[in-house]
Parts: sequence; structure tokens; C-alpha cells
Amino acid sequence: MVFLQRSAPPNRRKRRPAPVSDDDLQPRSQPRHVAAAAVATEGSDGGDEGSERDFTAFISVLADAGCTLLATPGAPPSLPADPHRFGRCLEGRLSVDPSLRSRFVAGFSAYTRTPQNLKRVLIPASQDGGFRKGESLARILLLVAPIQAQILLLLLEKIPEHFDAYGNGGLPLKDDVARLIVKHFMWLDFLVDAEGFIEKLMEVVSISPPQLKKEIVGSLPEIIGEQCNGTVVTALDRLLQEDSEIILPVLDSFSNLNLDEQLQEQAITTALSCIRTVEADHMPHLLRFLLLSSTPANVRRILSQIREQLKFAGVINSHACRNNKLKGKSPVDSTDASILDALRLSLLFKNILSEAILKEMNSLDQPREHKVIDVWLIVLIHTNGGCMMKNSERMLKKKILDGCFHKVLFEQCINGQRELVKDYFPSFLSITAYLLSCKEPQAKMFGIHLYTSLFEEFSDTYSRQEILGALVTHIGSGVGHEVCSALETMILVTSKHAEQLVPISSHITGILDYLDGFHEQNLRKVYEVFCQLALAAYSSANSIGSSILNELLIIIRKQVGNPDIKYRKMGIIGTIKIVSTLGGVNATASYMSTQKSNGEEALELLKLSVDSCKLMSQPLILLYDELIVLLESTNLQPVIIEWISQHVGEFESLFLSDLVEGQLPVKSTSNGIEGELWMNLDGVVSPVCLNVLPLLFSSMEQCSSSLQFLPSQFLLLSIVEKVTNHGSLSGIDALLGCPIHLPSFKQFLVGADGKKLTDKQKWIICSSIYYAINWIRELLNAFSTQIIGRVGSISHFPSEELVPKIMKRLRNLVLLEGLLNAYLKCYPLSLPELRYSAEHYGSSFSRRDNTKSKGKKSTPSILHDKNQKQKKDSMMVEKPDANGKLRQPTIMDVLRRAGAIESQEVSSAGSSGATSNRPHCQENEIAGCNELGLVDISEKPICLESQRFKFRPLLVDCLSILSFSEKQDSCCSDSLAELPLHLYLIRDFNSKLEYLSPSSKLTTTCSVKTLAGYTRMATGEFLNRVRSLFTSLKKHLDSAVSFLQYGSESCEDHWKSSSLAAGNPDLPYISVSKISVATSVFKEVLYCYSKLLSMPDLFLKTNLSVLRDMLEAFQPIEKLDQFLFTIKPLPTPGSIDYLYCGAFAFYEGIMDIAFSFSFTLASEALVTLESIVNSYVMLTEPCRERNGKRNDEESSECAVGFLRSRLALSSRKLLLQDPCKEDSDKGNKNRGDMIQKILQIYLKYSESTSELLDELACKVLPQVPSHRATNTQEAMNGFPTLSPMMFLIWYRVLHEENLSILSNTVKEVTGRSRRYIQGEAAKPLIIKLRQTVNVVVALVNMCKVHDKVVVHAMAVKYGGKYMDRFLKVFDFLQDQFQAHNDIILELVKELQKGTRTIQTICSEAKGLKRTMVTSKVPATKRSMERFLFHVKALLHSTPSNCTFWMGNLKHKDLSGQVVSSQVYDNGEDGMPQEMENSDEDNNSIGPAQRAIEVEDLGDQQDDD
Repeated sequence: MVFLQRSAPPNRRKRRPAPVSDDDLQPRSQPRHVAAAAVATEGSDGGDEGSERDFTAFISVLADAGCTLLATPGAPPSLPADPHRFGRCLEGRLSVDPSLRSRFVAGFSAYTRTPQNLKRVLIPASQDGGFRKGESLARILLLVAPIQAQILLLLLEKIPEHFDAYGNGGLPLKDDVARLIVKHFMWLDFLVDAEGFIEKLMEVVSISPPQLKKEIVGSLPEIIGEQCNGTVVTALDRLLQEDSEIILPVLDSFSNLNLDEQLQEQAITTALSCIRTVEADHMPHLLRFLLLSSTPANVRRILSQIREQLKFAGVINSHACRNNKLKGKSPVDSTDASILDALRLSLLFKNILSEAILKEMNSLDQPREHKVIDVWLIVLIHTNGGCMMKNSERMLKKKILDGCFHKVLFEQCINGQRELVKDYFPSFLSITAYLLSCKEPQAKMFGIHLYTSLFEEFSDTYSRQEILGALVTHIGSGVGHEVCSALETMILVTSKHAEQLVPISSHITGILDYLDGFHEQNLRKVYEVFCQLALAAYSSANSIGSSILNELLIIIRKQVGNPDIKYRKMGIIGTIKIVSTLGGVNATASYMSTQKSNGEEALELLKLSVDSCKLMSQPLILLYDELIVLLESTNLQPVIIEWISQHVGEFESLFLSDLVEGQLPVKSTSNGIEGELWMNLDGVVSPVCLNVLPLLFSSMEQCSSSLQFLPSQFLLLSIVEKVTNHGSLSGIDALLGCPIHLPSFKQFLVGADGKKLTDKQKWIICSSIYYAINWIRELLNAFSTQIIGRVGSISHFPSEELVPKIMKRLRNLVLLEGLLNAYLKCYPLSLPELRYSAEHYGSSFSRRDNTKSKGKKSTPSILHDKNQKQKKDSMMVEKPDANGKLRQPTIMDVLRRAGAIESQEVSSAGSSGATSNRPHCQENEIAGCNELGLVDISEKPICLESQRFKFRPLLVDCLSILSFSEKQDSCCSDSLAELPLHLYLIRDFNSKLEYLSPSSKLTTTCSVKTLAGYTRMATGEFLNRVRSLFTSLKKHLDSAVSFLQYGSESCEDHWKSSSLAAGNPDLPYISVSKISVATSVFKEVLYCYSKLLSMPDLFLKTNLSVLRDMLEAFQPIEKLDQFLFTIKPLPTPGSIDYLYCGAFAFYEGIMDIAFSFSFTLASEALVTLESIVNSYVMLTEPCRERNGKRNDEESSECAVGFLRSRLALSSRKLLLQDPCKEDSDKGNKNRGDMIQKILQIYLKYSESTSELLDELACKVLPQVPSHRATNTQEAMNGFPTLSPMMFLIWYRVLHEENLSILSNTVKEVTGRSRRYIQGEAAKPLIIKLRQTVNVVVALVNMCKVHDKVVVHAMAVKYGGKYMDRFLKVFDFLQDQFQAHNDIILELVKELQKGTRTIQTICSEAKGLKRTMVTSKVPATKRSMERFLFHVKALLHSTPSNCTFWMGNLKHKDLSGQVVSSQVYDNGEDGMPQEMENSDEDNNSIGPAQRAIEVEDLGDQQDDD
């Protein structure tokens, strides 16, 4: 509709119209007296004479135009057949005579004073007196321009007279005069005085009844058309502030008005102001208007206001909804559903909304900034599908991983909101499935929580079947972490709702089809699910329970009886799970159809499993280990306990032999090996011995060895003894001190006989020692539980007698492992596995070799004989050194491999500490008497570690031995005599921490932890079990540091005398290096401390007491007032901040002490300091995110900053040390790794990393010569660690840190809104970019001096990466170019120098065929090409006084000399003249490489 506005004459004061002559009032179609009489009768109320003249003029004019005002009494007027001609006639008549126009309007006013006449002119009139209806008389008069304004005003004044009609609910349209008048205002062809009409109309609207007001406001677009939109918007804003009830018609008017951009923004602002005050029923319409009115310019503002101000009624107390009475019932009506539907449809119809929502969420990085509406928005985007569905999933995952979304948000969405979630149930299920399939633990935990919440909220069969079907799909996916998470979810659901799952259990039985692909941990979960279902079915007398259990028993019996070891192990796990479920004391005593109780059925299945495993060692070991865990965690029925006791009672007859006065009655000999008793702690009173050697002889003639399940059966025996004897092991205490029957050490371990062993004899000796080691490990596992204070009754076995025996057994263990490690160096053997290893099901604790246990005993063989070893040594290839170059082995390397010289890990700490146990010549003489050489049992057993997964593990209880000490009966007290024992336990503690560490490569996302005793222990429980060890670790660390610093004046034979007292054989080639022991203890304690601090579970609320204990144990002796004097305010003594500062001060003191004797140990102390700082940051940052501003936050921030600065100073102090004075046995490689870590710490924790990088790259590093020279260290600007040998380390670290700073700057620029980084706020970021450019250019230009291939390769590699990331800031540079064009131009010009050097390096590498460099050239060249065009676009799109050239430059080498090029002989002919005359340094681009030249012309202008 197009509206035409005609110009109206200026407004004049209203006057009474002049009297009309009688001749003028004579009607044409009827006598005048008839018309006058009609008017007097119908239109006049007997007024004055003037009014009568106006009536007469009004009627006369209408009559002359062909209108009969009163054709029929009570009927509407009769109009001519052509209303347009009628209107033109009136317009022509009234236009020429203003007085007649006034009288006409006055007559119309007088005529419409009565409601009947007013209604007649408003209803459709007849045409020519017929029945055909047309336009009303008032409508035609409103289209007559001369009188339109007066008629509009007259009708507006009539509207308030009819407000009374809205008192009783309103009237029909034909009887509602006010609505009829409003109808006449709509769709007029023109408005003469639009401004005046709108003003008067708004006055009427302000006093109108609500219903009429809404109708008028909603009709405004039809009333005013495209005129006076600004006035209308302002008036509607004012009306909306007065009355919020008219929000819907106002929104309709805003939507239908054709508003320009400014008015549209005004309307949106008005609508946004109503979000908080609008009624809930109107909210969907308001949201729909706002979202559909959004544009790319205002969409972020609209979304931000909606997120902040929208009060989503669905947010209720999720904890109250867990009550069964409120389950699935929402306290809100369908308003929430309408709001969600409005949001969903708006997102569907407006494509920019979904992307804008995700961008808005991405800009929020604090958990407190997120609300429930954010979760719903992601769900709605996901529901709409399309390309944004995956983006919504990724955003949800990102928010969960960043810690921005907490479970309470999802609980508020789901709990108690069944009707609301029902429409979006498929989307919730799909999102939950996505989260559960993620590898990240946080996302998986959210997926598990959502599945359980959905299952609890939706109790209908269909929804639960869908949830179970999705879980079964996860389980059958074959993805390890996904299967593990789905089974955990299934266990949670089953444990809470087992009875409700029984009727729909048919949807779960499909899991049994996937058993072949499960590892043992998942198998336990599967069997637990079905056992819970069967038990719930029996308790509820459900007939389905029998079928579930019968099917499960059938499967397990088949698996146990299967000859394949894989299925047999599956059956064993299922058997133990059924025994734990049906055989427990609290299990329901239900009877099956065979009249057997659950306990009897479980016992029968257990007997079947034991019988099937008697001939196979590995399944039997698994069965015993599973029973051990079961007995420790479950109270079984007496009948099952009694049978297990009878079974393990066979231990004595299988493995023990009687002694006569502590001696063997008959000595056994086989294969030329004579046996004797080792390590007899009880002497002549020992009644029995362990038959290792005889059983080993017999196993060589059989298919299996009982020695393989000896340790596991003994541990099971000890557990049964504790269960039946109130925790005491007094019934088997003789086993702790009984001797072991092993090969005679006098015959084969001493003298020349050790060199004459056959392969079979070597196998017998190694196997005997191996079985003895594992026997002692299980002795320690069993009896260490008697001394840690957890057992109630140990009166029959006092700790005064127990502790010395345990310490002696530990000495036996250390010696045997040292001997076995020495043997394995000479005779590499594959040891049998003495614990279950998940070859099929998953990874084990340690790295494994490729040798697999087949179940049958293979013929003993040496895997690599001496000839192969010699051949390997003779064919030794060149190995690269720390600089990446190949080097020939030196004479020292050859002598060290041959054993002619011993390498020390640290230099001598003093005259007393440097002395060894024997003169060096005597050691060589003793070492030459046997093939093993000199055996240092303090060294880490490298050969054993490669097969450690086959050993029986030490339990956590054994670590308590660290707190105990032997009674010293010697001449003086020597703590170093026990330090090797404690070192052994600390190493084991370290391996456990490595296993539980989240960064461990030995565990997967859902790892299979096969070590018995602690692998099924939660991390929190493990931390609580070891919290008593912290003081012992501190004590042993102090002993090691004291020895390394001051040495020791103790006697030299303390270790030997203690070893002999423990029953160890006197072997002359066994030695203990005190320096090596002290150094290893130093390192291992620091490793343990760092790993403990890095465990995420340590910062949970339940484990904070463990963290406090660990920090308190490592506090300095002196007070911290001097150390903390710069922190304001000072941390409160005893607070967590104070403890962290104390632990840092303690290890800083350790590092200062280590400076005097070992660069390596000082470096380890520095790494521990970093772990303390990182732990402190991990503890304080989540607290600020969860709780906002804390009272002690300022103190924590000051403490963190203080520790960071101290760490930077400590790292600089280390870099200023000379590491070359230490003769490390690992050579330059380890030293290079240490220097790299120190430098990274120095750069990371310095006050300004950018400035420090700039200084090091531009001033310090260029001073390093390209080759070694004398007095090099003095020329390195005070950094002895920066030598030509270590140049590559520094070069690479500087490149990596510079890239890291650039990446952080890019995130800061692109992540923040551009309006916050305008003007001066952007200058620091540009300066930081300039510093990164300076660094990369300086590093690249060093290739002109350092011609090593690896340096050039690094320059090309990191230069390309730098260009890739730098390209992301060009949008930011373009925005800031006008304000900071000088800095940006200098930045680009500087970066040009680096790119040209890189181009030259690439060209030379191609000519010299340096593949290490050329492999990185294509990606780097692509990045530089993109940089070139980005610069061109930047200069052309921004106003600048610069010119830009691009072309091929001369082919020059790094020294600047022109190089002849056959390919580009005429490459310079097409060059612009400006390029040829450019600076010499800017022309060194290789052939076929384009370059750019940017020149600032100042005030000059380029005419081209």
C-alpha cells in the first residue's frame, strides 16, 4: 500500500460557518421543505438558528453530490453508484468555498451528535437506495482532502464518548462505535496532517480502555502507513512505560512498521527494556521479536541482554525435585515450553543467531557467567540440526572441559522438568551420547551424570528403553574408554533401579554378545550388572530373575570349561563376581528350582573354577588374586570361607619341607647344581623351609610349575588366616623366618665356577632367585599389615620381634634383585609371569616385551648368548650427541661398556664420601673372578624393570616400612646402612605414583590396573594410606643431603655386617656405593613429591588434609619471616598459603645446598620448586572461579607472584652455573635436557617473558661462536650453560617460547571484543607483537653465522609456524592501522628481513640437497606467500602514505653474494626499477621467490 500525503492549508482558528442562503440549500432531487423537515426531525435537537443553517448546508452539499442522507428511517444514507465521483464532487465543491467547508463540517458534527446518526454514517451505505452495500459515508468523507483533518478530529473526539461499552466485556463490531471509528482510520489513501493526527490519536489511546488501547496500538501500521514512524515509535515507547500490558500489540506494530535502521534500534532497545518486567505469557512473543529483528550489528547485544535478564521459570530447586512426590512434575505451566519453542523457531529461521550464540558463549570464561539458559540454547541449536549441530556439541564439550559448566546447570534443566524436556529428549540423548564417547574424563563424567539423570527423570518404558539402547550401543562400539564409561553408567543405574530394570532386562542382555572384546575391568562391570539384576529379581519374587541368573550361570560354566585361556579367564572373573553377590553374608537366601541356596550355587561354581584351573598356572593365579580381593572387601558366608580354608591348607604339603635342627635332612642335587638353605632368620629353631630348588627340578620334567602360583596361594593363605583369626597371622608366623632352598652360592656365585655354567644351569639359578624374590615380596605384603596399627589383635606376635625380621627380609630382597639383575645383564632370560597380565584385555602396569606366556613350560633357553652380545657390540653404530650430530664412540665409552671403569652420577662430595668400600685394584681383581663383574645393588635394576610387570607387586602397606628402623648393635649408629632399603621402597612408591599419575603413558583413559592390592583402590584412599609416610620421606631426604654435603665418618662394614645378620651370603663382588644411594634417594624423594603435587585428586575437598600434611612435613626449621618479608599482607601461620611458602623455602634451601656438589641434583630441586608453584596455582584458581572474591585472595595472589619470581631467580642462578665440571655418566644428552628445562622455567616465570626473550635473542645468543673455542664461557654474557654445545638447546627453546607468546597474543586479540582494545588499549599488544617479530628475525638471522644443517632446519620450521600464527592478527592490525600505522609499518618491514633470510636458506638447501631442511620448505613457503598477500591487502585497504611493490629478487646467498642461477638468468629484467635500487639487505630472496617492498612516502603521493 502506497500512501499519498497532500498538502493541507494552514490551520485557522475555528469559526462558526456563515449562514447559507435559502437558494443554496434547495435540494435538487426533492423539495427543500422535505429535506429541511427530515433534517429537523432526524438531525437536530432544536438548537439555535446557526446550527440549523449548518445542517441545511451539510444536507444540501450531500444532496447536490447525489447522497440522500435519510432514504429510509433508521437506515444508513444512500450514496451514488460511483463513490469516487461522489468524493470528487464533494472535494471540488468544498475546495473553492472555505466558508461552505466550515459549515459542512459543523453540520456533520451537529448531525452526528446523536449515537444513532453517528452509527449511520459509520456503517456501510446503500447505493442508489438499493440493497447493495458499499463504503460508509464517513469513509468517503475521510478521503476528501479539504475536510479530512476536521473529520478525523471530530471522530477522535467521539471515541471517548463510547468507552462505557467496554464495561461489560465489549460489544460486537457492528454495535461498537469506537471500534467502527478506528476501523475507518485504517488503510486511508493519504493523511493531510499526519503529525497532528498521530498526536491526537496517542492522546486518545492513553485514556482508552485496555482492550481498545491494544486494538488501536496493533492497528497503527495500517493507520499511519509509512509516515511519522519516529513519532509513532517514541509514542509507543512512552505508552509501554506507562502500561506494560500492551507489549504484544506494540511488538506487532514494531514488526509491521517499515522502520529505518535507527528507529529499528530504538524499537529493539524499547523491547529489551521490557524483558525484566514483561509477564511470563508475553515472553515468547518478546523473544521472537528480538531475535527475528537481530542483525549482524546488534545480535551480540540482543543475545547478551536476553541471557542476563531472562528469568527462566524452569530453574527450580533440583534437590527438592528428587523427592518422589515431585518426580517428573514441574511446578510451572507451559510458559517455559512456549519460551523454548520461540527460541528454537527463531534460531531456525535466523541463521546468524546460532553462530552468534556460540561466539557469545565462547567469549565467556568464568563459571559464574553461565546460566541454565546457556545449556538450553545449546540444546536448541542441536535440535535444529544442520551444520551447527556439531558446533554446538564442540562448544558444550569445551565449556565442560574449561570448568564453566557444572552439573548443577544440567540438574536444573532435567530434574523435575520431565514435561519440558520431553519434547527435546532425542537431543538430550544425542548430546549425552556425544559426551560419553569423548576421551576427556570431565566430559565422560558429565555424560554418565546425564544418562543417570535422564533415566531417573523419565520413568516411562519407552524413554528408558531408548536410554538403555543408547548405552548398549556405546558398549558395543569397541572403543575402550567409551565402553568403560557406558558400563559405569549401567552399574550406577542398576545399583539404584535394579527392580525397575528387571522387566526390561531383555534390552540389556545384548551386552553379553560383546564379552569377547572386554578387558577384565569391563568384564567385572558386566557381571556386576547382571548379578545385581538377578539378585533384585529374586528379592522381588520376579519370575524373570530365574532366567537372568540361569543364563548367566550357563555362560560362566561354558567359559570356565573352555580350553582357551582367554575364555577361562572370563569365566573366573564371572565366578568371583557371582560369589561376591550370591555368597555374601547379606545376600538373600533364595532357592532356585534345584533346591540349592544362592550360597551353595556360588560355592559349586567356585569349586568348578578351581578344578578347571589346576593344570594351568595363569588362570589359577588370576583366581587366587580375585579371591584375595574378594575376601578383603566382602564378608562371605561361612560355608564358602570354610571351603577356601581347606583348599589353601594344602600349602604346607606342596611347598614346604621339614628341617632337622634348622638343616636339610637330605641335600638335593640335579643337573650339577647342589642346593643349600639361604636366609635362615630363625636359625636352628626353624621347623620348615621353602622348597624352591626341588620344585624347580620337578617342574622341568612336568608341563607346569607349582612355583608360579606359590606367591599368590601364600597371599590367599594369609588373607584366610586373618579372616579366621581376627586379623592375626600368628598361625603362620614361622614362614616369615624360614629359610629358602636355593642353589649353593659357594659353588656357582663365588670363584671361577661361575664362568662354567651351562644354559640350563643359568636358567635354574635365575629362576630360583626369581621365585625367591617373589616369595619375599609376598612375605612383606602379608606381615607388613601387622605393624601399621590397623589390626586389632596382634598380641601373639609382638612388633618388637616382627619389625627386625621384616627389615632383614627387605635386605634379602634387595640383594636377590641385585643378583638377578646382574645375571640378566649377562644372560637375558624371559621370566615366567607370576601374576595375571591382561594380554588380551588391555595394558598392564609396566611396559612389556613381546614374549608371551603360553601356559606350557618351554625349554629353558638363553635368548641372546654371548656371541650375539659381542656381535652387537662390534656392530655398534654411531650415535648422535646432544647437538644432533653423529659422533664416533670415544675410548672412554668403550672402556665404560667393557666395565673397565665405573661412572659416577655425581662428583665426589668430600674425602669421606668419596671413599669406596674396597680399593679400586681389589675391586677389579674381584670382578675378574666371576662373569657378573662388580655388582652395585644400589643401582636401579634396569634389566629387571623391563620385566617388572611379571613380578608380584608390593602392596601399599609395605611402604609403612619406611617409618621403621633396625636396632643397631654395632659400634656406632649409621643411617646409611639402612638407606639402600629405604631407597628400594621409595622407588616402589615412585612407581605407584607414576602408575596413578594422570600423565602416565602406562594407563589409558579407562585403564586396566592389574596390580593387586592397590589398583582397585581409589586415588583418595591411596593418598590417605600414604599420608603417614611424608615425615619419613623428609627424614631420608635429610640424611641423603647431609651425606652428599658433608660426607660420613661411619664405619665401612655396617652394610656388610647387617647383611650377614640378615642371612645374606657373603659375596665379595657385592658393593654398595654410598654416593649412588644418597643421590638416588635425593632424586626419588623429589620425584615422589612432584608427582604427589600433580595429582588432581589431591585438591579435592576430601583430600585437602592430606595436602596439608604433605606440606607440613617439608617445612624449614627456621622461621619464614625473613623469607616472606616482601609479601604484603603476610600469610597467616598455619594457613595453606603459609605452608606452600614454607615448602618452597625448604626445597630452595635444598637446591642451594646441591649447588655445591651437583648441577644435576640442583636441577631436580628446581623442577620440584616448579611443581610446588604449579600446585599452588591449581589450588587457588578453582577457588576463585567457584567462590568469586575471597577474603584472602589478595594474600594468595601476592604469594603466588612472590613464588614465581623466586622460581625465576633460582632458574637464572642455575643457568649461571658451569655444568661441565660435573662428569655425568649420561653425557651431554642428559645435561642438554636439564638445561632445556631450566631455560623454559626461566622464561615462563620471569616478570616479562617478551622482554627477556628479546634480550636473549638479540643480545646474548648472537655472542655464541659457531665452533668451540678456548675461553668460550667468559664470552657468553655470564651464562656458562650457553656454550656452542648447548647452542641448539637455547635456540630451540627461544623459538618455542616465542611461538607460545605469539599464540597467547593471538588469543587475546581474537578472543576479546574489539571495542575493548581500541586506541591506547591496543598499543601494548602491538608492542608485544613487535617484540616477537624482533625475536624471530634475530633467531633466523643467526643462520648467517651458524651453518649447521639442524640450525637451518629449525629456522625454516619455526619461521613457517610463526608466519602461520602471525597471519591471524592481520584483522586486528587493520583495525588499528589508522591509530598506530608507524608501529605496524615498522613491524612489517622488520619481519620482511626474516622472511628473506628464510627464502635464502630454502634456496641453498635445495641446491645442497639438505633433506632435513627441504622437507620443511613447502609449508613454510605457503605461509610466506600468504603473508605477502596479507600485507598487500592491509596496505590497500587502509589509508597510508606507503607504496607497495612485489616481484622476484636477485638470487643471493646468506653472505649477500649474488649466486648464478640457470633457472632465473633473466629474472631481473622484469623487475621494477624501485626493486633494483632497494637496500642490499632486502634483495636476498632465492629464485622464483616473490618479495615485497614497503616504502613510506611521507607527504609525497604516488600518482600511479
